[in-house]
Amino acid sequence: MVGVWKLVRSVRQLELHRLILALIIFCLLSMAFLAYYASRRLVKAVDNSRTEPVVLVFVESIYSQLGQEIVAILESSRFKYRTEIAPGKGDMPTLTERDRGRYALVVYENVLKYVNLDAWNRDLLDKYCVEYGVGVVGFFKANENSLLSAQLKGFPLFLHSNLGLRDYRINPAAPLLYVTRANEVEQGPLPGDDWTVFQSNHSTYEPVLLASTKSSESLAPHLGPHRAAHATVVQDLGLHDGIQRVLFGNNLSFWLHKLIFVDAIAYLTGKRLCLSLERYLLVDVDDIFVGKEGTRMKVSDVEALLNTQNKLRTLVPNFTFNLGFSGKFYHTGTDEEDRGDDMLLRHRKEFWWFPHMWSHMQPHLFHNVTVLAEQMRLNMLFAQEHGIPTDMGYAVAPHHSGVYPVHSQLYEAWKSVLRARGFTHSGIQVLPRQTCGLFTHTIFYNEYPGGSRELDRSIRGGELFLTVLLNPISIFMTHLSNYGNDRLGLYTFESLVKFVQCWTNLRLQTLPPVQLADKYFHIFPEERDPLWQNPCHDKRHKDIWSKEKTCDRLPKFLVIGPQKTGTTALHSFLTLHPAITSNFLSPVTFEEIQFFNGPNYHNGIDWYMDFFPFPSNASTDFMFEKSANYLDSEVTPRRAAALLPRAKILALLINPADRAYSWYQHQRAHQDPAALNHTFHQRWLSHYQPSQLLIVDGSQLRSNPALVMEGVQRFLGVTPIFNYTQALTFDESKGFWCQKQEGGRSKCLGKSKGRKYPDMTPEARAFLAEYYREHNMALLKLLNRLGQALPTWLREELQSTSWS
Repeated sequence: MVGVWKLVRSVRQLELHRLILALIIFCLLSMAFLAYYASRRLVKAVDNSRTEPVVLVFVESIYSQLGQEIVAILESSRFKYRTEIAPGKGDMPTLTERDRGRYALVVYENVLKYVNLDAWNRDLLDKYCVEYGVGVVGFFKANENSLLSAQLKGFPLFLHSNLGLRDYRINPAAPLLYVTRANEVEQGPLPGDDWTVFQSNHSTYEPVLLASTKSSESLAPHLGPHRAAHATVVQDLGLHDGIQRVLFGNNLSFWLHKLIFVDAIAYLTGKRLCLSLERYLLVDVDDIFVGKEGTRMKVSDVEALLNTQNKLRTLVPNFTFNLGFSGKFYHTGTDEEDRGDDMLLRHRKEFWWFPHMWSHMQPHLFHNVTVLAEQMRLNMLFAQEHGIPTDMGYAVAPHHSGVYPVHSQLYEAWKSVLRARGFTHSGIQVLPRQTCGLFTHTIFYNEYPGGSRELDRSIRGGELFLTVLLNPISIFMTHLSNYGNDRLGLYTFESLVKFVQCWTNLRLQTLPPVQLADKYFHIFPEERDPLWQNPCHDKRHKDIWSKEKTCDRLPKFLVIGPQKTGTTALHSFLTLHPAITSNFLSPVTFEEIQFFNGPNYHNGIDWYMDFFPFPSNASTDFMFEKSANYLDSEVTPRRAAALLPRAKILALLINPADRAYSWYQHQRAHQDPAALNHTFHQRWLSHYQPSQLLIVDGSQLRSNPALVMEGVQRFLGVTPIFNYTQALTFDESKGFWCQKQEGGRSKCLGKSKGRKYPDMTPEARAFLAEYYREHNMALLKLLNRLGQALPTWLREELQSTSWS
């Protein structure tokens, strides 16, 4: 009977061992599945970002002016795009991925590069456009070598080049018109004498913009007589070959081409890439009561301000000027100007109001919150004494100071007194303000910088008009002095509103500031999160940044992970170098700050810099930080590149099969969530140059750290070269390298590092090796393209799987 029980017990033990082994294999398979699921989710996220329409822009070169203007419009409209040098006989970029088209629109800076593509690439692109319903926009670039008259190769379209044109009009029957409003013939010349016009009898072509020739000579007979209207922009409806196109007979220097280009993008993408027709305007008038004698508003100027506001309300419902005041300067002008101050206050309820600082001081020069709050309190008391409404929840710092780059004391004072890319910082919504060419010194029309024609050009299709066209919400900054004297502010906005309504279908509206902020972040929710930039890389930002702050407290390189690859060991080795300095420890996350990928980012760059010492010598001190989870979020590299565009990046890679097993064991020890499988090349190389990135072989770091650290030092350019062979010793009990100390002792990482795990079963390793093979092959190609050495584990892994 005892023998039977022993047999049963041994069977049960065997079954238990098998059960445990099965459980381990199951957990490993689960981890592999989770990694697979995570990678699929990452791919899906990338795919989803591509389902947000992306424009493929073929440029002549990265420096070409027209290419930059095309990109500027796409960026201003917040449309996703990718630029490529237009291929001649070279390879066409990959257009599809997983049976899904990558691009919703193709734009050619020089459409002749499209027309003259070799047969293979042209057929490839045309089939893509037909299958995925993708349109093409192209621009003709005429020059002295262009044929004066020719048929466009492969198209039933005749063109005539190098023309001077005048008297333009829009064809109201053009299907693509959306923002653009067809108008009467506009008299006058078009800029330049290098225009191309189009002629065709095919029903697929619809003229969009028409103009007459300047010359008294007749064109070729098939183009018609002098003064006939010729198409300078045509819309191909796709009736010829199934592809819709819009062709421009010139570049974007003509303002109306920019307007039609915006409509072409909207039409050819089925309005997936377009803004609504609503445009919100707010006109701030800064420096009320501020200004030297002779520049301030008189009674007649205040009357004109009220009259213009009433006229604008017939065009923009509820239009109201928004007045920013500094009470200390009330009644500091001439007698006539003081009466203007009084008239503003008598009509105070007809305007919106917002506070500056009491004495119009620059907040970033003051680091005491109490001083700033007192300034704000004095201004609020002035408002209460004079009946100025102060419940707008809106404030503007004078001289653009302290808002961005952020001066944290200003926000603290705002919160205590006012309770108040745009962004949200410290609970305060911050919106971008646009300039409109009117500054404090801009007083007289005939003395406008560059001449009065510059102002009119800005209004009539130029920069000011484009600001309204490309931005759903525009907050314009003007000054008190722009509304006295020649009253340029009144002239500018009355003229702008009339021009916009003459040439567009835009519906102009206004809202009070807080409602406008809510509207802005409803349209652009992704902009709630700020994107901190380095203030020292922009002179305008540096000039209004606190003089007590320095960009030398920002790190010169980052160790970005991933976890369980040896980042803590690398961190400890780096800190042994006499010229390399790490950040101060965090009370929560120890040696890691974890700034760029989580809620800490919202604390601002002052908070971040407080983790670094003032360098003793900025030219030699290499400060760095290591956060192993910087691969876990797509926003991390974008944030890091904005603040640290010149930083160098260290990424450790080990065999992903080993990492999956290590993370499984780590999860069992700490009960942490499963790690996600993120790849640095789908994120970091979109924001940093390959020369700024070093791939560190994690396996070699463990086996031969001195050799690896020698390469790291060369990559960083740090001096002097530190001898890690003398600084490190192998600890037999730990099984890894540690810092060598006096007396032959060693200082090693904590107990949580260097754990010895049971060996991975051959079955699990084979499964994971096969699963990661495709990813490893992709890594191999990437590292070869970047010119980086292959990690030993990668070479061995691919060799082993190739034989299996």
